[in-house]
Amino acid sequence: MEHLIRPVSANGETIVVTPQSAGWQYLSFRVVVLAAGERTTIQTGGEEVAIVPLQGAGTLAVDGNTYALSRSGVFVGPPALLYAPPGKSIEVVAESSFEFAVGGAPAEGKYGVRLIRPEEIKCEIRGGGAARRQVNHILAPPLPAERLILFEVYVPGGSWSGWPPHCHDGSGGSPYLEETYYYRIDPADGFAIHRNYRLDNDFDELLPVRNGELVLVTQGYHPVAAAPGCNVYFLNYLAGELLDEERARPPLDDYRYAWIKADWEGNRLELPIARDDL
Repeated sequence: MEHLIRPVSANGETIVVTPQSAGWQYLSFRVVVLAAGERTTIQTGGEEVAIVPLQGAGTLAVDGNTYALSRSGVFVGPPALLYAPPGKSIEVVAESSFEFAVGGAPAEGKYGVRLIRPEEIKCEIRGGGAARRQVNHILAPPLPAERLILFEVYVPGGSWSGWPPHCHDGSGGSPYLEETYYYRIDPADGFAIHRNYRLDNDFDELLPVRNGELVLVTQGYHPVAAAPGCNVYFLNYLAGELLDEERARPPLDDYRYAWIKADWEGNRLELPIARDDL
């Protein structure tokens, strides 16, 4: 299965992931681009969904209420986003060119329609040294949802994310969560390197990722490196077996690198290397 997905068009649904296309059970994901004045309708069906603006402005109407989402781009502070339960019809109207992500997972309808505001979102700096990055918890506990978990992550050029590498594929006692990585890169002709691998079999893939592309994490550990001079943003949607407050359960770290959490500058080679006179 191809785990690197490229946009299929510049307008409309540019990226589409379904449980069937991904070969998994829970998570769906789309990126939609509308021209100013265009509209589309999102039927949530049996899923809870979260809609995240990427660029531009739009209004979303559901249950007789209207919500405004807007963003100048992804390399800014956390956005407002819309959460909706199953059984809803959401009409989206683009006030300008409007690009947004929408992802969903099966749900029972425990939680109502909600606009999540930027001031509700936890933003943290994780790691250190060459693995320092910012993680915005845009739909993660204590923000309520049944299965969905969302993060936005910012990785400076030359740095790593997902370090130490972690997994959540149900192996080794880890939780089972499916995940998408949707990438934006500054500058747009830059790139990142995404690795998916396991320790208990020979699954190991190294993917060069460019602006606007998506990676499926179907199994294994999955660190990311931003090329020098290339700042990287990725939007994570996750869903799986964890429900409600269980969504806070952490993944499983690769034991070979877990030590770095205690010393982010550890085992760093100092330059210049001295001449060996032996």
